[in-house]
Amino acid sequence: MSTPYPFSAIVGQDDLRLGLLLNAVSPAVGGVLVRGEKGTAKSTAVRALSALLPEVDVIVGCRFSCDPVGPDPACPDGPHEAGTGAARAARMVELPVGASEDRLVGALDIERALAEGVKAFEPGLLAHAHRGILYVDEVNLLHDHLVDLLLDAAAMGASYVEREGVSVRHAARFLLVGTMNPEEGELRPQLLDRFGLTVEVKASREPDQRVEVVRRRLAYDDDPAAFAARWADEESAVRARIIAARALLPEVRLGDGALRQIAATCAAFEVDGMRADIVMARTATALAAWAGRTDVLAEDVRQAALLALPHRRRRNPFDAPGLDEDKLDDTLQEFGGQGEDDDPDPDGPGGGGGGQPPQNDGPSQDGGAGDTPARPEAGEGGEPQPSGAGEQQAVRASEPFRTKMLSVPGLGEGAAGRRSRARTAHGRTTGARRPQGALTKLHLAATVQAAAPHQRARGRSGRGLVVRRDDLRQATREGREGNLVLFVVDASGSMAARQRMGAVKGAVLSLLLDAYQRRDKVGLVTFRGKGAEVALPPTSSVDAAAVRLESLPTGGRTPLAAGLLKAHDVLRVERMRDPSRRPLLVVVTDGRATGGVDPVALAGRSARLLAAEGTASVVVDCESGPVRLGLAAELARELGGPAVTLDELRADSIAGLVKDVQGMNRRAA
Repeated sequence: MSTPYPFSAIVGQDDLRLGLLLNAVSPAVGGVLVRGEKGTAKSTAVRALSALLPEVDVIVGCRFSCDPVGPDPACPDGPHEAGTGAARAARMVELPVGASEDRLVGALDIERALAEGVKAFEPGLLAHAHRGILYVDEVNLLHDHLVDLLLDAAAMGASYVEREGVSVRHAARFLLVGTMNPEEGELRPQLLDRFGLTVEVKASREPDQRVEVVRRRLAYDDDPAAFAARWADEESAVRARIIAARALLPEVRLGDGALRQIAATCAAFEVDGMRADIVMARTATALAAWAGRTDVLAEDVRQAALLALPHRRRRNPFDAPGLDEDKLDDTLQEFGGQGEDDDPDPDGPGGGGGGQPPQNDGPSQDGGAGDTPARPEAGEGGEPQPSGAGEQQAVRASEPFRTKMLSVPGLGEGAAGRRSRARTAHGRTTGARRPQGALTKLHLAATVQAAAPHQRARGRSGRGLVVRRDDLRQATREGREGNLVLFVVDASGSMAARQRMGAVKGAVLSLLLDAYQRRDKVGLVTFRGKGAEVALPPTSSVDAAAVRLESLPTGGRTPLAAGLLKAHDVLRVERMRDPSRRPLLVVVTDGRATGGVDPVALAGRSARLLAAEGTASVVVDCESGPVRLGLAAELARELGGPAVTLDELRADSIAGLVKDVQGMNRRAA
């Protein structure tokens, strides 16, 4: 086993270390989600924490790590008798992004269950992580149904596997840690809420601290064992403190005054539901235990709010994360001192007095580059600046609205999502086939039908059915997939009326929000002046697209053909990278084309090129005014897709779009 980087040797990243330590003290806090750029010690800190956890006593031979003092009465390997066990180190189990449902929750051997009547269960990662750490790197890239499964298990402390009437339940209590880079896409708010705490990490900009990062990392890489030995005393001290805090935790008293502050804070920040109140209460209690106190103080409530509330305030991907600390202090002060046991001073140290983890100078040892970017104002943050004649300053988008669902015709096989029809592992059963590899979902009727003609030849006796491997049939299912939604936005002078451009941006922002909810990748191509550019390469981060859209300047000629050809190039590259993810081209334009020789004919040829390759397209017609030329509708015909006006794009408008989509589906068939 390789020597992990010492937890005590991590420089800086106080919030990250504190969030991990609080969950080590009290797993009931509900885990921690670590958000930050690459190279900021996220994975290193989690692996280092596992070495600090106290050993656990387990029943020898139990695959589910039952405690010999109080074994699980429903353990699949049981029943066990209480008694002595063997001590082993707490495990850290990593869940890979590409893991299957069977790998996560375990698998029943359907073949043995049918043929022999044996309930054979192979434990999954949830069972291996019981009484340890379950670490999910890039949790935002994990399929939604897998995230739902592991969060349900973390909340209930148990995992349930049910297949064809055979069910297995086993204990699954673990410290859940997820890490993610926000640039690669966000988790849905419903899933964010299920993580107890969240911390934002970024690398330091202080040269001296970065020097210390490099120095320690190089020393560790040269001789991990010697480096760890130099930090052994600090590691032992942190381990002893975790054990002491765990022992003290049941004695910590959460007074009525602290509870009122918690409730008032959650109400002031308008978080949904009651989970935030419960998590804050557990976190404040753990902070007090970590500090060696038996009373929860106002400073514990304040630090708990900073860890438990920021991610619960995000209602959509365009909301900026974070918490207004002045508002937090005002709320704590207003409701402080109303209980007999609470310290009314809300301005104490963030980590519960002496409750901060060991302090070091410097950033993480991975030394990533770049602060997590805030959403810039128009024209800031390196976005394209207006230049050239006829350009206007960026126009703010109008308020987003709920849009109609635009989909790709046909049946795909892409990543799970919520947009277009696809063959998926989850969804309604549509048929059966012979299994290709391990059997995951049995089609019982088809299996019986395949086995029935052979019963006499197999010498069936009694009322049983003799089933062999060749008879087994896998259920085929149809669900929804996520697509690549590539926006091609006209930013030329033909659409430069400020009020109209605000409406156009609002429509694109609405479509971006829809893409986020349907788990799509998105890209943004803009055309204006002399050509087109890729404002945002295809990504899962729709908030990055919103930032680029907000600062989009307008003006100049309308090189429509250049925009379509640039989109063609982007889609060609993306097909090579991810051939199973089908694209949906959304062209936002009034259909005009200017500049160059015969720009209208050139735009038509470009559109027919995309249509010939089978690219599903929708044109959002932005033409306005009493006299309309119908150029966007003509472009849609060249692309082979429907055209919708801004008004028809709204979900509460049903005119026109259904007929167009049906026509597109007929053409695809």
